[in-house]
Amino acid sequence: MLNLNTIEKAAQRLENVVHHTPMSHAPILSDMTGLEIYIKKENLQRTGSFKLRGAFNKIASLIEKGQRNGVVAASAGNHAQGVAFAAKHFGIDGTIIMPESTPLTKVMGVRELGAEVILHGANYDEAYAHAVKYAEAHTQNFVHPFADEEVMAGQGTIALEMLGQTPQLDAIVVPVGGGGLISGIATAAKALKPEITIIGISAEGAPAMKQSYDARHPIDTTSVRTIADGIAVRDTSPMTLKHILEKVDIFDTVCEDEIANAILFLLERQKLLVEGAGSVGVAAVMHRHLMDLPRGSRVGILLSGGNIDVTMLSLIIEKGLMKSYRKMKLIITLVDKPGALMHLTEALREVQANIVQIGYDRTSTDLEFGDAHVTMALETKGREHQESIRAVLTREGFPFREEH
Repeated sequence: MLNLNTIEKAAQRLENVVHHTPMSHAPILSDMTGLEIYIKKENLQRTGSFKLRGAFNKIASLIEKGQRNGVVAASAGNHAQGVAFAAKHFGIDGTIIMPESTPLTKVMGVRELGAEVILHGANYDEAYAHAVKYAEAHTQNFVHPFADEEVMAGQGTIALEMLGQTPQLDAIVVPVGGGGLISGIATAAKALKPEITIIGISAEGAPAMKQSYDARHPIDTTSVRTIADGIAVRDTSPMTLKHILEKVDIFDTVCEDEIANAILFLLERQKLLVEGAGSVGVAAVMHRHLMDLPRGSRVGILLSGGNIDVTMLSLIIEKGLMKSYRKMKLIITLVDKPGALMHLTEALREVQANIVQIGYDRTSTDLEFGDAHVTMALETKGREHQESIRAVLTREGFPFREEH
């Protein structure tokens, strides 16, 4: 059974294994929202994610029962590292089935923790099906990423820490994918403080659990598409849905732009690197999804992980700079003759536009003979600065268009 006793027992197993991650007041977010925001930095956990807690607790419970015949998991990310870490800790075999498209850095990260990696299937669901068959064929234990009460109990230890660090909390905001994390946290938090509000946040691009919560019965989806890959779960677990329906008070979703904005905000303003799944709680408060909470409510937001792909992070930063008027991209048409480019750069120097990238094209089929396209990326200082750049280009007679 998942209850406060099993979660407290999990905390004992994890005592000298996991970090008691910091819980800090966030004054900028608090001023933005009218709430008193506290952030739980589980992105600083060993292996970079809360997933270590559940995986370790599950495997520790197996070891206590004398089951040392090895463990198998299906994952392309955080759960894989948690299982690999725990298997190495207990000196048992760990096998992780990962989709064939898994980035090499994630594969190497799991192998460095001592687990065997088998690449199988085009997506997670195919890897999952193979992992279940593999575990049966090798008489090893399959460690589910969320639909397991020992895993949920391990995740629930976060609530013990949050309420120990900040006992005055009125609400806790939790990312939701498969539902194991919020099931454990809600169970512990409601047992310790029945009046606390538990809020689940998922991605619009992975709507199964939100739809199931609203309908009050499991609903599966045919596909998911979100940058919050840690909560990109296609199907609903009846086990976790049961706990969510009983204990979660509010459930909402955030869109991709809101998730990206939260990642960039946390990096730039809070100096924290947080993956998409870990940032959805901040996205919800930044974009006014929790306005029903009374002003001044003390809200704990869980940053569940920090293992973001660097390519995705680069894309988020680039788009964020464009949206915040700190970068603009132009295609400018020049007469292809000596001095034309110098004339352009002099005009840009007049308005202190910093050129960070430039290209010169005189062969495109849409160009008139004797013309050239100059593509430029400019570092800018806000909306008004960009308006002054447009004005000077127009004044100097340079035809241009912007890329967005």
